Amino acid sequence: VQLQASGGGLVRAGGSLRLSCAASGRPLSSYSWAWFRQLIGKERERVARFVWSPRTTFYADSVKGRFTVSRDIAKKTLYLQMNSLKPEDTGVYYCAADVVGGTPGQYVYWGQGTQVTVSS
Repeated sequence: VQLQASGGGLVRAGGSLRLSCAASGRPLSSYSWAWFRQLIGKERERVARFVWSPRTTFYADSVKGRFTVSRDIAKKTLYLQMNSLKPEDTGVYYCAADVVGGTPGQYVYWGQGTQVTVSS
């Protein structure tokens, strides 16, 4: 299983970006997928989580109301719509997936990361 994250880039404060995380390889059965980010000088944090069943989403307080996570089952892709971006959102964003049979929320598969830079 491979996760491919994309969609990062340079945007001005107040702008928007949409990240994508596409799964490939053998079929993946997960409890949830998630988006993490690594900000400069800080530990990696989970910013959004999408639980497949029951369909539920969770957000870190720092992004609540600005970021929206969604998925396209047919495309095996998870998205992160990021609006009202702030310079403090600058960092590397990763997607991750856990697996059915493992521990929910213990992420086994990781994408390679995509850089998001927000200028002031």
